[in-house]
Amino acid sequence: MSEAKEPGFALRCPLPAGAPAQVLLGHGSGGKLMGDLIEHLFLPAFGNQPLEERHDGAVVECGDRRIAFSTDSYVVNPLFFPGGDIGSLAVFGTVNDLAMCGARPLYLSCGFILEEGLPVETLGRVVHSMRAAARQAGVQVVTGDTKVVDRGKADELFVNTAGIGLVESATPIAPRSVRPGDAVLLSGDVGRHGMAVMAVREGLEFESPIESDSCCVAGMVRDLLDTGIHVHCLRDLTRGGLASALVEIAEATRLPIEIDESSVPVDDRVRGACEILGLDPQYVANEGRFIAFVPPDQAPAALHVMKSHRPGARASRIGDVGPRAPGIVTVRSPLGTRRVIDRLSGEQLPRIC
Repeated sequence: MSEAKEPGFALRCPLPAGAPAQVLLGHGSGGKLMGDLIEHLFLPAFGNQPLEERHDGAVVECGDRRIAFSTDSYVVNPLFFPGGDIGSLAVFGTVNDLAMCGARPLYLSCGFILEEGLPVETLGRVVHSMRAAARQAGVQVVTGDTKVVDRGKADELFVNTAGIGLVESATPIAPRSVRPGDAVLLSGDVGRHGMAVMAVREGLEFESPIESDSCCVAGMVRDLLDTGIHVHCLRDLTRGGLASALVEIAEATRLPIEIDESSVPVDDRVRGACEILGLDPQYVANEGRFIAFVPPDQAPAALHVMKSHRPGARASRIGDVGPRAPGIVTVRSPLGTRRVIDRLSGEQLPRIC
């Protein structure tokens, strides 16, 4: 492999036969590269049944109970953006990952990596935002850690959160539970988080600012399950957006998914910002949106539940799961043409979560 021209570092370690001997990581690393790292490095190194599920979190047995466990790190720049900040983002992100496993989120840990010189007032704003978000989500931060690194080594502040929750669903909510014919439901409009961050970063101004969709969706998921909807799979639309989430599910299930592009809601401001920046809103990250795979006859009831929650006001049925392999995602345009969508070769928007 030739040397990368962008800043990065070389990761050298034993890999399976046929995998690249050297992987260069730099700003914007993601998409196919991250998929390759998971496939050729992390899974062989740590391979076990919960990890093989390739879900938003791990579901593990603990006595006679099932526990969901998830962790994520947040490096968003800027720290504060319309509709949220790195603190609330860290809480909601991990809580939502637990919800995608069908779990009732309970407890979080929090790790702070602080850059030397970070104003205490800035840290205070983040911590108070986390406290408010945790109260809203019904979870407690019960343990944590703090480290300080040299100036210039952490871009002000990085946050890691891990969480646990109790899985109360009787059947697995995971990619392996997706069935041919399932309806694909989307909980709301896409692309707002990534565009809210980028609008601030790039100095884009609109008549009204684009606000992030960052929020807790655990209550919506809980109502779906309590209503008796047979939810087969859930996936939140964070890094890589709607398109990447669909590709991940299709690849994991080896089932085709077809999406109706005209059924995917996109805010006009988001669409305009994407056009200015040359981006596809279906690949832009979200922090309060998810897709649900449910039996087709239960789709109307599921949409009714989702729309009863403020974040789900624009929930819609956007497609269906096909009957047989290969596991690809096709999008049907308003003109009736079809195209196959794939993982990005890199990240459209680095440092948005």
